[in-house]
Amino acid sequence: MADLMRYAGKAEGRVQGVGFRMFVQQHAIDLGVTGWVRNMEDGTVDMELQGTQDKIDALEAVIREGNYFIHVAAFSLEAIPVVTDETSFKIRY
Repeated sequence: MADLMRYAGKAEGRVQGVGFRMFVQQHAIDLGVTGWVRNMEDGTVDMELQGTQDKIDALEAVIREGNYFIHVAAFSLEAIPVVTDETSFKIRY
């Protein structure tokens, strides 16, 4: 699985109290992306996303688009080392 990539991401905007973590988790699971997502005290949401680049790109597009409740004003991704043996996408608290 040399084609796996992992990114640390941060979302800013209307991303807490609107189901954003479940939104990210559901789309990640649908796309076969592993990792985690969690709310931060400053109102942002941090995440780590792992999968093939095309799946990460697809998830990034969905996150940036948001929905009626979710408005992502800024979203950044930074490449980080792959975590071997990760098999799920979790919401962290």
